[in-house]
Amino acid sequence: MRTPLLVVTGVDPVAMNATLMSLAWDLPRAVSVRHRIDPHSQVLSRVVSDATGVLEREQVHLEHACVTCALREDILPTLERLAADGRWSAIVSGLPLATEAAHLAHLISADRRLARRLRLGAVLAAIGTGDVVRDLLSDDLLRERDLHTSPDDDRGVGEVACAQVEYADLVVLDGDPGAPARDLLAALARPDVPLVAGAAELDAAELTTRRHRPGVSTAWCTPGLDVELPPLASEHAFRLDLHSPRPFHPDRLLEDIERLGGGPHRTRGSFWVPTRPGDQLEWSGAGGQLSVGAHSAWGRRTPTTRIVVTGLGTPPPCLAAAFDELLLTPAEALLDQRTWDVPEDGLEPWLGDIRDVA
Repeated sequence: MRTPLLVVTGVDPVAMNATLMSLAWDLPRAVSVRHRIDPHSQVLSRVVSDATGVLEREQVHLEHACVTCALREDILPTLERLAADGRWSAIVSGLPLATEAAHLAHLISADRRLARRLRLGAVLAAIGTGDVVRDLLSDDLLRERDLHTSPDDDRGVGEVACAQVEYADLVVLDGDPGAPARDLLAALARPDVPLVAGAAELDAAELTTRRHRPGVSTAWCTPGLDVELPPLASEHAFRLDLHSPRPFHPDRLLEDIERLGGGPHRTRGSFWVPTRPGDQLEWSGAGGQLSVGAHSAWGRRTPTTRIVVTGLGTPPPCLAAAFDELLLTPAEALLDQRTWDVPEDGLEPWLGDIRDVA
């Protein structure tokens, strides 16, 4: 019999701890495991507890202080071991701060041995209400708050927090953040995901009966956004869906990327450039911190450029204009593909060498 697993993510340690404690309190026959990464010492700390108290308190020296190593070297082996023990009715797992659950969910579903032991019930995003809008849409870096997971972790707080909300099956707030913040969270989360004000309002027993659907979460979070966005009925938040069959011009993208990627917004999606016609490229940013990179091959899919912008207030008209001006013009789109067959396009620092990714 598989053991239900509830996973908690977040960038606010207080909100995460409150959610973990509430779940453990409501599930007296459950075991709780909390992992933390110290990027300075490259040490992963693990604390395992149940209703009787602390059962384990260990430190694991990682080969590299990163989430991937933590998952491989201790988080997944610990979850499998606890499930195999048979003493507990459920497992509550608090991932390291600033960790996204998608990789964990994929590994559990893809590994037959793990899938026989564990059933991922739900992924929860724990949100602190001290300043929700700043956490989601500011240009703060994780390392500026000592929340980074490795020495070379240059991610923004907003990019990670938004991604956690977008992937979650449930968003848990440690209080009432106010109407604008609630509207922003609702715009980022999947339409069927509830916002719960207060960890005490969670129904932990009901969560253990659920089954996390990776395909549903992935469809909402994938760079291609392979879902139809429902209308956003919000007094405070906006969502702007920018899309075109044409690619971005590589030169204009380099020169003017900040026009679309800057500002207090969440931007995500995928794009392509004519110099790399076979590659789907990922766009993910928040608060002006932007990451672009190679995601996958288009394969038989028709390449398209789609960026979704989410924010508060009224959508700035400059965003749509910036998107249009980054695209190839209709005349440029008619040029022969040989025009774009170049050895370099200037995007190598982010996308790799053309001959390696083509």
